[in-house]
Amino acid sequence: MLHTERLLLRPVRPEDEADLWRIYGDPATNTFNPAGPLRDRQQAHDVLQAWLQGWQDDGFGRWAIARQAHPDKPIGFGGLSVHLQDERRMNNLGYRFETAAWGQGYATEFACFTVGYGFTALALSTIEARVRKHHQASIKVLEKAGLRYVSEIQDVANAAPSQLYALSRAAWLARPE
Repeated sequence: MLHTERLLLRPVRPEDEADLWRIYGDPATNTFNPAGPLRDRQQAHDVLQAWLQGWQDDGFGRWAIARQAHPDKPIGFGGLSVHLQDERRMNNLGYRFETAAWGQGYATEFACFTVGYGFTALALSTIEARVRKHHQASIKVLEKAGLRYVSEIQDVANAAPSQLYALSRAAWLARPE
């Protein structure tokens, strides 16, 4: 189990399915997701199985995120995962929090920790994230974590392009403390 100042992070496990459905099935948490919320519990099960497989395949993946004061109640999910974009491997930073956790700085705390973890513990060369251009709160989180706008990318069929943000390990190491 890993921790930040206020959060606990642990790899997802099969018993997270109900919380995954609760958070990812909520239309409010998918306001900026062109794919929309998860349709049903089966889709939540399938997503969780893919995340569990990611840990097996890549040695890293999504965490269940909880407040330290309530370690058994996930308030979100996030982490680093491998995403293929136009046949190019991306070390994708992603996160989603329940609406009750919004506006408390958890996403920024999580993203900053995850970037550091990706560059130090995993020795990744680059970390990238995809965000909708009108999702200003998430863009601010990515920028606070050190990621910078790179380009637009077409990552969701039949939807407007997303914005790609990235940070190299070299740039992260060269940042002022």
